[in-house]
Amino acid sequence: MKKLIKYVVVGCASLILCFCGIMLTHGKAVHADTINDYPNLLNVGGNPTKHIYSANKDVSTNKYSHFSDLGAWHGYYQPIKRVASTLGGFPGPMIIAEEYPVNLSHQLSQLNLVNRKTGKKYSFKNAKATFTSYPGRLNQIYTFKDLEVTLNLIFTSNRTALIQTTLKNRTEQPLDLKCAWTGDIINKLRAGEKDISLKQHLVATNDGVQVAFQKVRNDNYYMTTDQNKVTVAYSRPVTTTITGNQYKSSMKDSISLAAKGTTDLYTVESYVFNTAEQAKETANYQDYFTNAKQYFEKNAARWNNYINKAVSSDQKNVKKKEKRDRVAIKSVETLINNWMSPAGALKHDGIVPSMSDQWFVGLWAWDSWKEASAVAEIDPTLAENTIRALFDYQIQTSDKVRPQDSGMIPDAIFYNKNKERGGDGINWNERNSKPPLAAWAVWQVYQQNHDKQFLAEMYPKLVAYHNWWYTNRDFNKNGLAEYGATVDPLHFKKVKGKKKPDTKAIILASAWESGMDNAVRFDAKGIGKADKGVKIRENKNSDGKVVGYSINQESVDLNAYLYAEKGYLTLMAKVLEKQDDVTKYTTEATNLKKVINQDFYDQKTGFYYDRQVNGKQSMLLSNRGKGTEGWIPLWANLATTSHAKGVEKVMMNKKMFNTYMPLPTTSRDNKKFTATKYWRGPVWLDQAMFGVEGLQNYGYTKDALTLTDKLFDHAQGLNGTGPIRENYNPLNGNGLNSMNFSWSSSVYYMLHHNIYGTGKTSSQTAFNHRP
Repeated sequence: MKKLIKYVVVGCASLILCFCGIMLTHGKAVHADTINDYPNLLNVGGNPTKHIYSANKDVSTNKYSHFSDLGAWHGYYQPIKRVASTLGGFPGPMIIAEEYPVNLSHQLSQLNLVNRKTGKKYSFKNAKATFTSYPGRLNQIYTFKDLEVTLNLIFTSNRTALIQTTLKNRTEQPLDLKCAWTGDIINKLRAGEKDISLKQHLVATNDGVQVAFQKVRNDNYYMTTDQNKVTVAYSRPVTTTITGNQYKSSMKDSISLAAKGTTDLYTVESYVFNTAEQAKETANYQDYFTNAKQYFEKNAARWNNYINKAVSSDQKNVKKKEKRDRVAIKSVETLINNWMSPAGALKHDGIVPSMSDQWFVGLWAWDSWKEASAVAEIDPTLAENTIRALFDYQIQTSDKVRPQDSGMIPDAIFYNKNKERGGDGINWNERNSKPPLAAWAVWQVYQQNHDKQFLAEMYPKLVAYHNWWYTNRDFNKNGLAEYGATVDPLHFKKVKGKKKPDTKAIILASAWESGMDNAVRFDAKGIGKADKGVKIRENKNSDGKVVGYSINQESVDLNAYLYAEKGYLTLMAKVLEKQDDVTKYTTEATNLKKVINQDFYDQKTGFYYDRQVNGKQSMLLSNRGKGTEGWIPLWANLATTSHAKGVEKVMMNKKMFNTYMPLPTTSRDNKKFTATKYWRGPVWLDQAMFGVEGLQNYGYTKDALTLTDKLFDHAQGLNGTGPIRENYNPLNGNGLNSMNFSWSSSVYYMLHHNIYGTGKTSSQTAFNHRP
């Protein structure tokens, strides 16, 4: 309830006007965008079965997009008109079984109506039907000759959805109806070639039905306990009967509609993880029923607020404003769909990469930094908590598992901790961290809400994380960091009965730490005789104890990110009046900038590259080809103007990075370029945004706009009803891999705000790149 109240209190006067589509600007009434202006941006039609995942074996994502809100761990589909069994209710729900998406039901609460006078059943397949997915609300309207049925679904909490059923008599005569709801549970999940039993059963209750769960710990597909519950409760008295995996709840009293009369019925559906959550939601049901109108109004006000903040900054490229705004709102919808509230080991709200994907219902570090940066404008509280969720597990000196990593933020956290921390999950990952963009995210949030208290809360944590890179990821202590891996059980293997570091496992984790899992620059064998390939090096503390591993490669993007972080920490230190820190980071940044420009830039090819370090010898890895890491110095505002000019020429070259869908992760002229192979060619939107903002930083505004237009115009499905994808084929714009991807959505939102709007970038401004 506190969240809902917050949304109404903030700017309540403007929200009331916005709800009506009117807002005041300089004393004049003008049209304000509302949810009604953005229907059906995303196709959420679905026919859920035990086969939740796409038939494409290369991906593990839900074949349908869904609707969720407020951090709920379940979501719904709209019907598909040609599939009669999906009509008359909201197909699903899809639930998250701690870490994995599962279709609970084909239809959990399907409306059944019978004309008492004639005994005729209303068949929804014979009605004129319209389905509209508004931001924050699903709507269905069925029109019969004598009756109109309207269904609306919103979320009222992070565990409960509220469905309003409106029955309207279209005739001049009274209309008597018998009303019931039917539903089922699928109780199976197709996993490869086998079915997994979900071990659920239905239980009749006084006001509806409940799905009871058992303890199932399948750590690849489905994890539940006997405290999980899905509850369906109706606002009118019902009698429920159970037949196997199906139920029927019949209203005890018939419905009598006067001529042209209407009535409203309400249903709540909750998905909870424990008895405490169940008790909390059950206690609120009557309030949801009694004050349903107010909940719908609050929902509309919140979403209208989102929308108006999202489109308010769009000033440029007016000819395409409506088209661009639709992408921005679709981005917001995707981010809010992927919002997950605290549950299990997750202590704060966060935004998962994709609630649709088998492996992506957890919180990753650098994903979260991007998502927080995007939602900072529309919901600063959610943005702050998204950051806090990862810092809840920042390693401390008192840590029992890895005290040597004090300051580090783990790669990914999930509902279940790993075995080392007493859990039974397999997705929780502390083998590596992710690129240092946390300070960037905190500063983006601060720029929106000027919450100095949040800045003070985060600053020492950010400093500890910044320092960790130099204590645990700088094997030769020259002030240049490398990607690497932690001391972890999975990084060792037994050789002749003795435990030794597993080179392959450590190199894999090091690539994960870069965020670019299989990028060409991390190919272990290297390219050419002079290239020694990727090797591992030990990082030791003052006592000679190994505290982590680095690869023999000083990455230009990592050190540029650290330069930028010194800038953000400087900006924060100024706000917090920490002058000694301002001096410290300014001095460090000056030295680092000089080294990066001298040692990481190749005059011949006009681009930045990683450096390989082998003892006293080093080698610029231009032989491995160009990648997106080469323009991060422009984004960080550290490149010289002459170096930036060289990079700009490379980026705008159609044989390199200016492809149909521009800014691929590997230059098109690289022999190892593969348009569909994760980090070896596809366009990842975060790297594309850093490139665009880098060009913008150095005055190449026209280039930045040209590339941004291509990113918006050439991505498959983006301007239609398709989902925002994890990445895209640079040669034809086809969407690749996961669907409804949060960080891609974050980037589209920020590009819309910055490139088409304010003209500013998200880059640090403490240090100017100009002499």
